[in-house]
Amino acid sequence: MSHKIAYRNLPQLFLKARGNLMAHFKPILGHFGLTDQQWRILRVLDEYGQLEPRELCDLCQISSPSMAGVLKRMEELDMIQRSPVSGDQRRVSIGLSASGDVLMTEMAPLIDLQYKHIEHTFGLEAMSELVATLEKFNAAAEETVEHVELK
Repeated sequence: MSHKIAYRNLPQLFLKARGNLMAHFKPILGHFGLTDQQWRILRVLDEYGQLEPRELCDLCQISSPSMAGVLKRMEELDMIQRSPVSGDQRRVSIGLSASGDVLMTEMAPLIDLQYKHIEHTFGLEAMSELVATLEKFNAAAEETVEHVELK
C-alpha cells in the first residue's frame, strides 16, 4: 500500500512526545492532587505572574470554556486569586494565591529534579537543541509559512 502523504505526521509526533514527557511528571502532579490543566495554569502563573484569563488560555493551550471551569475550581481550592484590572472593572487578573505560591515552592524542587533526570538520560546538548528548536518553531509567525491556496 502506498502512502498518500509524503511527510511524517508531525502533529501526531508532537502529541506522542508530549504524552511521553508528561508521564515523567504525572506522579508528581498526582502526589499534589493536581490535574494536567491545573498544573499548566500554576506553572504559567509562576513564570509570568498576574495574567488575564484570555492570556492564560493562550499560554496554557486551554479553551476558554474549559478555562472558566478550571479557574473556578482552583479558586475554590485557594490555588489562585482573582483581582479586578485597575481602570476596567469588567476585566479580571488571575494570580497565584499565597497557598498556590506555597504549593509551587513545594513542587519546584521535585519538578527540577525530574528535569535533571530527563537531562541526564538524553544529555544536556540534546535537551538544549530540543528547547531551541521548539522555541524557534513556536516563534515562527503564521505569516512566515505560505499557506496552501484553497479554491
